[in-house]
Amino acid sequence: MLSGSPVTVTLSADQWLERFLTASSRQRRTLLSGPQPAPAELTSLIPERLAALDATADDWAPGCLIQTLIAKGTEQQCADFRARYPDGWLAVSSAAGLDFSPLQAALANQSFEEADRLTSSMLRQLAGPSAEQRGYVYYSEVPGMSGLDLQGLDRLWLVYSQGRFGFTVQARLLKACQGRWDLLWPKLGWKNGGLWTRYPGSFQWDLAAPEGHMPLINQLRGVRLMDALLSHPGLQQRMAA
Repeated sequence: MLSGSPVTVTLSADQWLERFLTASSRQRRTLLSGPQPAPAELTSLIPERLAALDATADDWAPGCLIQTLIAKGTEQQCADFRARYPDGWLAVSSAAGLDFSPLQAALANQSFEEADRLTSSMLRQLAGPSAEQRGYVYYSEVPGMSGLDLQGLDRLWLVYSQGRFGFTVQARLLKACQGRWDLLWPKLGWKNGGLWTRYPGSFQWDLAAPEGHMPLINQLRGVRLMDALLSHPGLQQRMAA
């Protein structure tokens, strides 16, 4: 038997994409951390692959490919993509008449701080005119929010974060902590018990942030707002799916 260093198999861009799209989440992250095809070869194939994928699903692989295309593609490739999907690739519906396209664009660009601000604004819109006027949401306003819209917000964060961010991610982590908020804060990486006393500088605005780190929910008035959001039937329905 021959001995020596293991042989590294170099995948073509087409082979890498095929393996990435069919792999498990753990296998995908391994592929992302290892050798990848040349950007020019990869980005040239991404638009065709995206067109064949289900834009109504929750799979995060398409979101990752879109972020790769925007970050490494040519200006023409990016312009063609935006022209083909002016509202964003992921199909998101609203019962409250919200426009999800600015949020989807921010997430696709990995502008997570902007995406977080947009999410907060959309939660205020869902809560109603009083919340928009005062600038924050009362926990008592959450039950009246559109479940479809909350699901849309969650899907966008999941798809464009490699499955790491979103309300249902936070709900799953809270359940793993037996509902104990004091155990949840360190997992989320939220300092000072989740208070926004040092917003935005004390938070991490990239994919290396702790799982469930975003979107941020202001806990200045206690945990009732976040508890109400994570308990909303629309999100609980997604948790049970």
